[in-house]
Amino acid sequence: MRRRFPALLLTALLTVSGAARGAIDLADDQGTPVHLAQPARRIVSLAPHVTELLFAAGAGGKVVGAVQYSDYPEAARSVARVGSYTAVDMEKVAALKPDLVVAWKSGNRDAHLDKLRALGIPVFINEPRRIEDVARSLTQLGRLAGTEAAAEAAAQAFRARQGALAARYSARPTVRVFYEIWNHPLMTINGEHLISDVIRLCGGENVFARLPVLAPAIDTEAVLAAAPEVIVASGMGEARPEWLDDWRRWTKLNAVARGNLFFIPPDQIQRHTPRILDGAERLCGQLEEARARR
Repeated sequence: MRRRFPALLLTALLTVSGAARGAIDLADDQGTPVHLAQPARRIVSLAPHVTELLFAAGAGGKVVGAVQYSDYPEAARSVARVGSYTAVDMEKVAALKPDLVVAWKSGNRDAHLDKLRALGIPVFINEPRRIEDVARSLTQLGRLAGTEAAAEAAAQAFRARQGALAARYSARPTVRVFYEIWNHPLMTINGEHLISDVIRLCGGENVFARLPVLAPAIDTEAVLAAAPEVIVASGMGEARPEWLDDWRRWTKLNAVARGNLFFIPPDQIQRHTPRILDGAERLCGQLEEARARR
């Protein structure tokens, strides 16, 4: 004779099973385990690129707070502000009652993140260092927000576009590139930076790849000694920075002699989002121009 579970016990078992299916355990980009009892419904983003990633992963409707300069896509502009990524307003974050905060290790302060954890708020660290990490980030955030289908579709589209660019440009003759983040102080990126991976994708070589600091300050003499064939600047906005032309005084520098002073809007190459492939397409085209001028 088959035994039958009492109705209340069966209901309880189904409830526990459902909760288990909804629970999420995922290691962040620092390897720290993050546990959510269910997909996040109220998310605060502590970096502009994280906000953009969340929207791209189909989770934009769950973002209740974001930092300054979270301006893409257009819908992100209307999200409540919680300070800047270097100066998070902790009271505003707490008032939004988030069930998940997504942070940026290179930009946010550890003290802020520790305080959020002390309040019992799960914190997930996002830190892309390679182009493929953007696709991985989309998948991770989709899982955390319960928007897996949209996130996976976005990740697959990103990988397909990345693969097409790699097939076309990565084996082209090498071009030595100096990427200038800013002029005063003069700053660049090393080989561990995401932008350096974009340079590699386009068949370029970052002349400062071996420096130990992710975004080091350098001097003019170091650039002249490195003898880049191309100089690429970003600046602060959509307009080409005037200071890029300061290099024209060094007429014997290959990049100057061949007219290879290029600009890419920072939002297209300095944000760790799907739009980085817009910047990659632009950079790959610029390096092709440089090859044609040899």
